[in-house]
Amino acid sequence: MLHRKIEKTIAGWIRNGKKALLIDGARQVGKTFIIRQVLNDEGCEFAEFNLLENTMLPALLAQSETVDDMIANLSLFAEKPLIRGKTVIFFDEIQEFKELATRIKFWVDEGSFRYILSGSLLGVELKNIRSAPVGYLQTCTMYPLDFEEFLQVYNYTEELRSSLRLSFTERKPVNSAVHERMMQIFRTYLTVGGMPAAVRAFMETRSLEDVMSEHYDIIGQYKQDFTRYETEDKKPYLTRIYDLIPAELNRINKRFNYADLKKGLRYTLSEDNFVWLASAGVALPVYNVAEPAVPLMLNEKSSLFKLFLSDVGMLTTMYGRATKAMLLSNGGDINNGSLYENAVAQELHAHGFSLYYYNSKKFGEIDFVIEYGGKVLPIEVKSGKSYRRHSALNNVMNISNYSLGEAFVFSGSNVEVKDRVVYYPVYMIMFLENDAIPLPEITVDDLSLYTGPLKGSRNE
Repeated sequence: MLHRKIEKTIAGWIRNGKKALLIDGARQVGKTFIIRQVLNDEGCEFAEFNLLENTMLPALLAQSETVDDMIANLSLFAEKPLIRGKTVIFFDEIQEFKELATRIKFWVDEGSFRYILSGSLLGVELKNIRSAPVGYLQTCTMYPLDFEEFLQVYNYTEELRSSLRLSFTERKPVNSAVHERMMQIFRTYLTVGGMPAAVRAFMETRSLEDVMSEHYDIIGQYKQDFTRYETEDKKPYLTRIYDLIPAELNRINKRFNYADLKKGLRYTLSEDNFVWLASAGVALPVYNVAEPAVPLMLNEKSSLFKLFLSDVGMLTTMYGRATKAMLLSNGGDINNGSLYENAVAQELHAHGFSLYYYNSKKFGEIDFVIEYGGKVLPIEVKSGKSYRRHSALNNVMNISNYSLGEAFVFSGSNVEVKDRVVYYPVYMIMFLENDAIPLPEITVDDLSLYTGPLKGSRNE
């Protein structure tokens, strides 16, 4: 059984949560399975209602003005009694009834039941739900398995995790045998990815044929969603953009070129399509910034971006069998740059980082820049042996106005430090976490303590 990090969030809500809980994310990342699993593990009485499979439910919920109305309607489809103060009601595929966002406020207020919601973030279908009345809905996004979750396939122990994390924090090399094995597993992750169905198929059969079959099924479902949830004029563009991502990532600078979509096309005319794919969780945009300075979002150029897939395993499936075969033979002669970068983008995104890159005609391009510990951290991703060659990174690090204290380079090499650059093996991206910066406490003195004159005098 695959355990997910999000289990702690769901279990915490079951024990102490007062709001309704929404778990969203792309289709097939395992939302329904993990919600059921945690509810069962915590010994909850729950009733599940799938609004996509049962097409009558959205209409019945629309007619449910009160909790009594809702329970009466749901009871027609419940497999067991709905008991006030005990039953947790689990609504799945809630994008089929967007108005649930406004109804949930009143149902939570009434207090008879607790509610957990799940849905695929398709386009803007859940936009209203994510902006539900403050104080009534706790939201959490689920992603494909990150690399550390994938390591369960190999009986990843807490002792090994602690040892690797110590190497990361103290910046000391990993035992060479352990390092080589971790790189083997990372290359396997590039071929399998983190979609739960593909990972389970790999666990059970160790067959990449089965893995690719699962990937093709998921890609097919995504493309059905493109046609199901969007207007007629957007449908062909969504499919075309999605299909172009692997080729665009193989370009020298990996930036998405709109002309490949349609000659003469401008970003302003196609922006909605890219936003849709990102909102659906099936693509990850990494935006260009004018300069690497905090806050990065103020320097964002939204029309210049790289577009990665949400799952690197699906990317290698789209590249084909030869790519997977060469990855598993220690990389072969293929260019792994786009694969390494996709894995890093996927990992950073799952860890809560906003994704940016820096490009300058004068200084060159840096693969990623993120806000880390309150400062900008430049990140380079190298798949070859020349990982110490990074002229753009050197150029930008030497610009005093940017005040960049250090940079990370992720590659196939072991840990080492040279000047202000830390070289990490690419699998250690799992330890780069977006820890919240502690904010200072604000003390407000009672104004009655100030007894001096209210107006300044000429002598002051």
